[in-house]
Amino acid sequence: MIIGVDIGTQTLKVCVLDRGLQVRGRAARRYPLNYPRPGWVEQDPRLWELALAPTIAESLARANATPGDVTALGFCGQLDGCVAVDDAGEPLTACITWIDRRATAEIADVPAAAVRETGGLVLDPGHLAAKARWLKRHARPARPIARFHQPVSYMVERLTGEAVIDPSLASTSMVYCLDRKAYDSALLNRFELYSGELPRIASSESVAGRLTGRGASMSGLPRGIPVAVGTGDDFATPLGGGLVTPGRVAVSIGTGEVVGALHATPLRDHGALVETHAYPGGTYFIENPGWLGGGSMVWLASILAMSDFEAMDALAAEAAPGCDGLTFIPALSGAMAPQWQPDARGCFYGLTPAHDRGHMIRAVLEGCAFAMRDVIDHLAELGVATDSLLLLGGGARSALWTQMRADIVGRGAEIPANVDCAPIGAAMLAAVAIRAFDSLPAAAQALDGKLRRLQPRAETAAAYDAAYARYRDLFRHLTPLFASAHHS
Repeated sequence: MIIGVDIGTQTLKVCVLDRGLQVRGRAARRYPLNYPRPGWVEQDPRLWELALAPTIAESLARANATPGDVTALGFCGQLDGCVAVDDAGEPLTACITWIDRRATAEIADVPAAAVRETGGLVLDPGHLAAKARWLKRHARPARPIARFHQPVSYMVERLTGEAVIDPSLASTSMVYCLDRKAYDSALLNRFELYSGELPRIASSESVAGRLTGRGASMSGLPRGIPVAVGTGDDFATPLGGGLVTPGRVAVSIGTGEVVGALHATPLRDHGALVETHAYPGGTYFIENPGWLGGGSMVWLASILAMSDFEAMDALAAEAAPGCDGLTFIPALSGAMAPQWQPDARGCFYGLTPAHDRGHMIRAVLEGCAFAMRDVIDHLAELGVATDSLLLLGGGARSALWTQMRADIVGRGAEIPANVDCAPIGAAMLAAVAIRAFDSLPAAAQALDGKLRRLQPRAETAAAYDAAYARYRDLFRHLTPLFASAHHS
């Protein structure tokens, strides 16, 4: 058996797969976030460790397997977190999570053009280098800081003793050079870091090390099991959905929505809507890191005092495409499309007494899908292949939302049988690391090939095009307000 683990923002998920990469058992454990100050969002990395063994045990039980059946372990997890550790890999600080915005001052003197040209990223306080610089300036740990980790590399070191990270996660740091596939000395200097303070870089699908005695105790698995280097969930999710070659746009609709596609070369987006990351297997993932997609639906469900998402879909289906003029801007935590506007806020526009709950639900579904179209249209303009959609994550369970997305971009869509794909992608990396498969494309061929396929409906095109134009026009008119307003 091969185990894949996803260190999510609020949930640790484990998937047990057999050597043929068929899912045999799943389990999950939730854990909290901590909000010590406005704009600060932390997490105790010990929570991931405490969740690991019981979740693995539960997933093995559901697979009718034992720890002795496990031959490899792979990890993926939340991007852009930053944990400082000492020489022994012990945590010295909480994880500053991807949601945290405290490190704004740490990017003030860094040229955005250098970050974009060298690393393919948008200069942003959410990335690791800014947070590491903040910790060096402000943290007062009990022992000297030896290294800065992202969540995945932190767990790998805790389990194996090896401080190692894959190129995909390294490429989210703001100190990685896409062309040289290594840390960049000039960017390191900009952030007052040096390469020894970061994990060494190795292939996602290589063996990082083997479970030590501590790792065995922490995981509940036998000592000596190989652990893959692993990757971030933005990459493991499409990988677990079978994305290994260019052509399809992966749309991962979880709490956040990530939209991206593979490309053979590390292009740079001078329009600063998408970022370029190394992708397991050697290609590049050109992505927008996303907005609150499923999170917007959870918010609306709480506002409407509804808990049944199928019932919400049924109400939304009663409203016509375009919601009779009602438009939603999906910027509850800032806008990521059609522009990155951190001060933007979500809104409904066009409400009348004729609108009901169904219209509001449908407007949220459409607004998130319109943001997806922003990204896909931009990818196409950049020359990235966007022939069809690969819809993943919890939102891909909605028949209404998936059909809507095919209709809005005029492309066919595919939905795999297992839409929670991140731990599957982590297990694929482990399978290749132990040579159960020669390559990631070979591993992808072994995945459950059952796909639900959708085609766009021509009869909805005019209504959605008109609604999309209203959405873009509304965003354009609101942009000066976003820039001038002060939000707490």
